[in-house]
Amino acid sequence: MTKEITNALKELTGELNDKSFNASNYLGSIGSEEVVNAMIALLNDPNPETRFMAARTLGLVENNSAALSPLFEAFDKKENKEILGDLLMSLEGFDVSNNYVELFKLYLFGSFKVSKIAEDLLDHKEFNITPRVLKKAQKHWAHYSNNVKQDEAFALQKIEVEERLNDLKSFLKNLESEN
Repeated sequence: MTKEITNALKELTGELNDKSFNASNYLGSIGSEEVVNAMIALLNDPNPETRFMAARTLGLVENNSAALSPLFEAFDKKENKEILGDLLMSLEGFDVSNNYVELFKLYLFGSFKVSKIAEDLLDHKEFNITPRVLKKAQKHWAHYSNNVKQDEAFALQKIEVEERLNDLKSFLKNLESEN
């Protein structure tokens, strides 16, 4: 590992400051396999700020596909609950085309911040939609709607989710008719 990379990695641990963000930008621009592996390792750091910087840096790396699975694993860890929204923002720099269901689940079950970030990703990223993806999304919606308070907020969410699911159905129907 070069001295520059080693020094930049040191800036990502501990208390965050301007140098931390500069180091993250630098490492993201390098984007080597070495950097990706180091960031994946930092996703397990005891310091939540370090985990955030690792995720942020991974989102800046051009060839980051190897980090997508470890990042989704980090989303599920209890110690990341408080920073999940911050971690989720890093997905803007990833190809999540095969992760519709995971994002839909975060949209439904996440905190307000997590839900809004997931919704934005669902609205602005490209996805590989298949009948299986639709079926899984419908299953999560059924589970959610059967286990949440049926209040006014739910009624509004129901309209949005059913519109989203109907759009997916229409997409698949159109795709089927083209073939």
